[in-house]
Amino acid sequence: MARISRAEVERVASLARLSLSDEEGDRLVREFESFLGYIDTLQEIDTAGVVPTAHPISLPTPTRPDEPEVAMDPDSAVANAPEAVASAFLVPKVIDTEAEG
Repeated sequence: MARISRAEVERVASLARLSLSDEEGDRLVREFESFLGYIDTLQEIDTAGVVPTAHPISLPTPTRPDEPEVAMDPDSAVANAPEAVASAFLVPKVIDTEAEG
């Protein structure tokens, strides 16, 4: 039995605002099933006693002092922007105000 249905793939594509051909939808169903099969394989591994952040090679985490600096002038920040209003970037609207059903 498939764990990912074609309807679920189409729903996710709709949320991502993607249009899929029939072939692409069928391919994605197969690929998602393959991903889930791989996850099932990983879940069979005994990880009892393994620290969640374990790594086979000791890697130091580089840090730097967190020191405040003078803020950038807002007008300078938008000086090279394609479009700006006062000191704000002007970007195209990407979300519709109407709820989709």
